Amino acid sequence: MSKKKLDRDEQELLKEFERGGFDSMLTSRRKKQIKAAAEETFKKDKRINIRISSRDLEALQRRALEEGMPYQTLVSSVLHKYVSGGLEDILANKAKQSDVQ
Repeated sequence: MSKKKLDRDEQELLKEFERGGFDSMLTSRRKKQIKAAAEETFKKDKRINIRISSRDLEALQRRALEEGMPYQTLVSSVLHKYVSGGLEDILANKAKQSDVQ
């Protein structure tokens, strides 16, 4: 995994954070709400079986290795992002843009 270089603003924020210069504004009630939502989001209580090509599986395993996580976790994360609207279909967006022009 490669380290990204921080720009000047990011370096200043990091230094201030490391000095303890940021205080949380979350109330204990709000922290409990966020924690409960996070636990519900990441609760894995169902199992699925799918068939995919060996080529796709190998590509998923490589990407997961690059990200430092098990490939099943990567697949679960991608599916979650898709169903929650966090993924964009770049090819579909390009097609829409070319239709407009």
